[in-house]
Amino acid sequence: MRRALLIWPVLLALLTTTALADARMTVLVDVLKLREAAEILRIEGVESAAQLNTDMLEGQGGASWQIQVDAIYDPDRMVETVRSALDAELEGALLEDVIEFFAANPGARIVTLENTARDAIRDPAVEEAARARFAEVDGSADARLALIDRLVASGDMINRNVTNAMNANVQFLRGLVDGDAAEMTEEEMLSSVSSDLEEMTEDTRSWLFGYMLLAYSPLETADLETYLAFSTTPAGEALNRALFDGFGRSYEDISYALGRAVALNMMAEEL
Repeated sequence: MRRALLIWPVLLALLTTTALADARMTVLVDVLKLREAAEILRIEGVESAAQLNTDMLEGQGGASWQIQVDAIYDPDRMVETVRSALDAELEGALLEDVIEFFAANPGARIVTLENTARDAIRDPAVEEAARARFAEVDGSADARLALIDRLVASGDMINRNVTNAMNANVQFLRGLVDGDAAEMTEEEMLSSVSSDLEEMTEDTRSWLFGYMLLAYSPLETADLETYLAFSTTPAGEALNRALFDGFGRSYEDISYALGRAVALNMMAEEL
């Protein structure tokens, strides 16, 4: 009985430590405004799914398709997937360093600017203008572009974005195949997705730099330099890995589910 009583303080300490870590992760999710970002991505996804309905279902998806799309683009599930990736990469001092940076300016303002720009660039006119702005300064000695170029390079952002996009595309095809709407081997799926790698890379570069020039245009140069310095710290690098891993996994799940949903609707039309 005495031994059992001695165990309780240890268990209580473990529970307290776990609860504290979970609470700090909740703070991180809040300061990064991940729920706001997920809602923007949900709207983005629903708009893309409407085009998918036109292109692959001849516009016949109807209410059933919309219900499926709404279930697939679940912002809460997206946040939890990203949170799991953050939890795997950030703990202790690294976690606290990230919270400290984004809980105050310039970090807090940067998150707001990034989400605002991501929401704005859903408008084709805004996206076109952002890409055009990048085209104007691409290859020049523009000081702001140089800082953004270093920021992109520090996080290997183009390669990571392209890789995530390709993985998501493979998952979409896999969903079609598993739903009996297409016949493709694994090799054929990979070949289909990688066939436009060069075009995808260039398009990603144009979009990413256009987006970042738009997002950070209100920032003072000193604030952008501070952000760049943070991105190269162990905390900044771990955060970058976690965000790409988390959103990458989320989009893979979404893409597979969309592929299955398209297959289901195609099969229903045939019946």
